[in-house]
Amino acid sequence: MSPVCVGVLTAERVWVETFTGLRGDQFGRLLKAVRERGGEGCGWGRPWRLPLAERVLLVAVYYRTNLTMRQLAPLFGVSPTTVCRVIQRLFALEPVRAQQDAVERLWIVDGTLIPVRDRSVGTSSHNCRFSANVQGIVDADTRLVVATARPVPGTTADAKAWREAGLAEHCRGMTVLGDGAYLNTGLVVPHRKRPGRPLLKGEEEDNAAHRKVRARVEHVFSRMKNYKIFRDCRQRGDGLHHAVQAVARMHNLALAA
Repeated sequence: MSPVCVGVLTAERVWVETFTGLRGDQFGRLLKAVRERGGEGCGWGRPWRLPLAERVLLVAVYYRTNLTMRQLAPLFGVSPTTVCRVIQRLFALEPVRAQQDAVERLWIVDGTLIPVRDRSVGTSSHNCRFSANVQGIVDADTRLVVATARPVPGTTADAKAWREAGLAEHCRGMTVLGDGAYLNTGLVVPHRKRPGRPLLKGEEEDNAAHRKVRARVEHVFSRMKNYKIFRDCRQRGDGLHHAVQAVARMHNLALAA
């Protein structure tokens, strides 16, 4: 008679805080959001081996550590096939929308390259990796992720990716900063130095202030890349898009008071 496989990781506070970067109350809000989105399932068919809390923890650990499914399976006492089903079916949460009632609210947009293995999602990019370009909007004051777009091939220019992403709908009536790659997109970009025409002193000061604020979106992307799924994403199809949305939600929860 084969022994019963018991998982090591459970949805206890010590494991949640160690492996997800979230406090217990923040993980509770994430669990509530997943439950409201139908995470418990349709109510019929074969029941899940793991309760919902441990399934959410499994996905968070996968995004945080980028362990393979064979490595995750013994940690939760299930088969690699079950791990695969949980990751693919559990949740794809959009980040919490920032409130738009503040008149002077400032948003920042930028793109980041994420290495992927799915040849239908990424292309060989200037970071010498097969990558996808993911566009995101960040609130300059709170550093919360407002919205993310579906990934496009890594060779896609930021301006083209922005136009095709549909993120402009979220920015109506808002002031949005972008770097020099977003010329002619309606965003606030730095003054451009042209041949034979040096920047004026006021323009240089504007550019310096612009860089100082826009650096916040780089800090947000750097923090999100603590989730190692963004260092070598093995998911196919919409897997990267779902991972970006889920990590953005967890990032927002971690910044919440």
